[in-house]
Amino acid sequence: MGRGELRRIALFEGTGDDQLQDLLAAGTEVSFEPGDVLFQENHPADSWWVLLDGGIDLVRHVGRDETQLGSMDVPGRWAGGFRAWDEHGAYLATGRAATAGRVLCVPAAELRRIWTARFPLGLQLTEGVSRSARNYETMARQREALAALGTLAAGLAHELNNPAAAATRAVDALAEACDGMLTSLRRLAAAPVTAGQFTGVDALRQELGSAPPGEDLMALADREDALSDWLTRHGVARDWVLGPELAAAGADVGWCERLQEVVGEPALAAGLEWVASTLEARGLLAEVKESTRRISDLVAAVRSYSQLDRASMQRTDVAEGLESTLRTLAHRIPAGVTVVREYAADVPRIQALAGELNQLWTHLVDNALDAMDGAGTLRVRTRWERGAVVVEVGDTGAGMTEEVRAHAFDPFFTTKGVGEGTGLGLDISRRIVERHGGDIGVDPRPGETVFRVRLPSVGPAARGRPAAGTAG
Repeated sequence: MGRGELRRIALFEGTGDDQLQDLLAAGTEVSFEPGDVLFQENHPADSWWVLLDGGIDLVRHVGRDETQLGSMDVPGRWAGGFRAWDEHGAYLATGRAATAGRVLCVPAAELRRIWTARFPLGLQLTEGVSRSARNYETMARQREALAALGTLAAGLAHELNNPAAAATRAVDALAEACDGMLTSLRRLAAAPVTAGQFTGVDALRQELGSAPPGEDLMALADREDALSDWLTRHGVARDWVLGPELAAAGADVGWCERLQEVVGEPALAAGLEWVASTLEARGLLAEVKESTRRISDLVAAVRSYSQLDRASMQRTDVAEGLESTLRTLAHRIPAGVTVVREYAADVPRIQALAGELNQLWTHLVDNALDAMDGAGTLRVRTRWERGAVVVEVGDTGAGMTEEVRAHAFDPFFTTKGVGEGTGLGLDISRRIVERHGGDIGVDPRPGETVFRVRLPSVGPAARGRPAAGTAG
């Protein structure tokens, strides 16, 4: 190979003989045969490859699928060399020979030396473009992260508001119930009742708890009416309040008659009011307990989701992370969406960055919910398969076309409307999976689109390797 051959290539039009000689001196002619791999995606782009003759396919792996991005089939087509102007530059695709041929391979360091000597302004401009592209991508990712954080914060506030409001209402009502209980106690003391009578009333109170199991609403309503009629006949005030309260706790006319035998007619109303007020207080305390438990569960779910109290690398239960993600995103799941959980019992814990995995599950669940548009089935499944944990997030939405599926994990690719997404969610998901040494892909099935993630049990294979698609 000489300067004459390079001169015939359109790429080198206008290049001086001494510059071509520098390239020839710095580079090496490399012959290849069909199937040879000249460079690999994600690896440092430390060589510049210029096609002299033959053909090279440019392919990229998305999960277990391989997509051809393009080809180098005309002399002068080139790839790589990004580390001449970007120390973090990586190959965007794998170069695999489609036919026999030759390339000129120039080390990136030599390309930078030649560029600096011959055209320093061009190098400065290229470095500037590279930095700008990296900064724009970083800002877009930050915007995506902030938007997701805002959505989660709003959802958490919504989820916390309901039990907090319920607890507040129950506490207010509990204060009134306590006042009523003290008032009825004073009335019992003034009746008066003996210690033995009060003990008898308390024993009857302890018999009550809830309505008989399996009782239908019509039977309960009939018992309320019977109690109200009985209370009215015995001159007990507020029968419309006491009747439902006592009936809901399992009391009937026979129980009221037993209470009447214990305290007598003069103290009957005070005794019934005291029992009803204690039942109300007990019910309100149970409501406060349930509300605060729900708040505690939500806080625990968010804590598990964010992994704030754990080391970054840890033995992680994938099902636990999926469950905390579903609880954290509960506000995003419409009433028309059914969530089906299929967690296999034999799935072991894996070594992983738990916080990043939860970010991954968030993106996949969020995409599935968007695809179903308010109605359908969200299926989350785990299983153990050939030394790896397989996680599937499926939805019964509109599905994906072949074109969308081919580009689903490309940076900035989105099918959402303007302002609704940055197209980084699945790209970030892919990077997280690859950082753990796994793979992610889309499995279209009849009536369902499934995102499948495979994670090896040994943890991230190469934490420091360049992320796919970053070339500057």
